[in-house]
Amino acid sequence: MHLILASTSPRRQELLALLDIPFDIMSPTCAEESTLGQQPSDNVQQFALEKAQSVANQFPNSLVLGGDTLIEIDQHTLGKPWDMAHATHMLRQLRGRCHQVHSGISLVWQGRERRTTTIETTQVWMKAFTEEDLQNYVKTGESLGKAGAYSIQGNGSVLIDRVEGDYLNIVGLPLWEVATILEPYYPHCAQKAKELYQTKLYANWREFAASSFELT
Repeated sequence: MHLILASTSPRRQELLALLDIPFDIMSPTCAEESTLGQQPSDNVQQFALEKAQSVANQFPNSLVLGGDTLIEIDQHTLGKPWDMAHATHMLRQLRGRCHQVHSGISLVWQGRERRTTTIETTQVWMKAFTEEDLQNYVKTGESLGKAGAYSIQGNGSVLIDRVEGDYLNIVGLPLWEVATILEPYYPHCAQKAKELYQTKLYANWREFAASSFELT
């Protein structure tokens, strides 16, 4: 079965490749416009489906995987910062508090009219880091292009106290959930995902293993 990832995110491409499934990459053509009054957790699923659907319309005989990640705090959404000042503002909002990372995942097979959309949510507690810590991190430039202005798999890990849930969800693609919806088409991917979650070899994963997602 031919699989297409409807995303140009290098992180999603890197993570999906860990399942040893061949796939192509296509950029989604939809616009991410939040529905007024809709919860962030609902918006992220809507965006994932719209991304997958926009590519599936062009390739009806392929499986198309779409994903989207949003950060929620106080029922408000934080996206990607547009500059360093905005990144600093975002991180001050998160400092010393817990926020939610939501990832919507959608799999569409247009030719068979099959659609599966799901969500994974991870809790993240940020340290009460100092202003100096914040400025030193922002100066690395790592905040740009990252939802919430931090990268847990990079230098941003020093700002994080602990996580509860799937670590890879914070990186950008909850592979356990992805493997679950892909398993009917690629039976080996569930075992591959299990090995990944047991070894936790991805960057900084073991640092947060004590409170992160565990297989049952």
